[in-house]
Amino acid sequence: MSPAAASDDASRHARLYVLCQTAGWTAWTLAYVGLGQLQRQLTSNEILVSVATNLIGWLLTHLFRIFINARGWKQLGWSALLWRISVAAVVLGTMWTVAAAPLFRYCYTGTLPVNITLPVLLVYSVFNAACIVFIWAIFYFGYHIYDRYRRSEVERAQLAATVKEAELRALKSQVNPHFIFNSLNSLRALIDEDPARARQSVTQLANLLRYSLQSGQLETVPFEEELRIVSDYLALEQVRHEERLRVRLDVAPETLGLPIPPMLLQTLVENAVKYGISARPEGGEIAIIARRVGGALSIQVTNPGTLAAPSQAPVRESSTGVGLRNAAERLRLLFGEQATLRLRAEAPALVVAEASVPLILTRA
Repeated sequence: MSPAAASDDASRHARLYVLCQTAGWTAWTLAYVGLGQLQRQLTSNEILVSVATNLIGWLLTHLFRIFINARGWKQLGWSALLWRISVAAVVLGTMWTVAAAPLFRYCYTGTLPVNITLPVLLVYSVFNAACIVFIWAIFYFGYHIYDRYRRSEVERAQLAATVKEAELRALKSQVNPHFIFNSLNSLRALIDEDPARARQSVTQLANLLRYSLQSGQLETVPFEEELRIVSDYLALEQVRHEERLRVRLDVAPETLGLPIPPMLLQTLVENAVKYGISARPEGGEIAIIARRVGGALSIQVTNPGTLAAPSQAPVRESSTGVGLRNAAERLRLLFGEQATLRLRAEAPALVVAEASVPLILTRA
């Protein structure tokens, strides 16, 4: 917590204490006098003594608060507090009784009942005052323990959010250089062969670089925008692979405006090109299939090949690609367990990368 925030928090606690202390003791005094009036008609002296006695209680508990702050008791738990509160309540109850004794002596003009001696009356007064102080302390420490717990939960949530943001930035920084490197490799092969097409590819690469830089600041982008950049990427890859790389799009129109983490589809397609096309002399077809399924965007990217790991295995278990593992982790950080990214094998010799992206950002 910053010094300014700590100062504001201390001021808020001070104002709240003054309000509760004043309101609490005023309410207790009114209740005390009111109950006395119900039992019998109190004299003006008795009412004055009741008010003065409770003012002593107000002063003693205020001094107790100063003592608590000086000793750091508010940082203790209930197990360490209870015996301290009990001892303090007895000490303050005794002080309260001694301080109020002259007022009662001034007010009370009759004789004590035969079954009540002065020592018994003093013990009763100390016990009654100690109970009031004990209850005051329970309320006081109860509020501060609850406030401490609430602030620790807020700080824990803020820390978790900061950690997740750092993880997301780290994962994005791992994805982007890898994808840019592959794009540059595709462009390099074209410059000498077809300058006109190379200029077009430079424009496509510029789009990719611009998107890479801008999307790094965003948590989600429209699927249509991601698909447009992936089309530029595939155009660059087709320069290198020529007829070995064939592309098929099967995208439902209602999916184009749905949100998707930036670079997710790019990562799936890049993985498909790397393991499904580059590794096979005959190449093959990459298909991008997108549907809205309930409350999620379902994306499938297929490529020829086989999986060494069991089918239906999560990416983090079955893929050796850093890009796919990072994509799965980014999905988990943004959407929790509602999002999935899996690889599965389909006959004959077909690999499907399937991502399910919830439409509502929840964060893990």
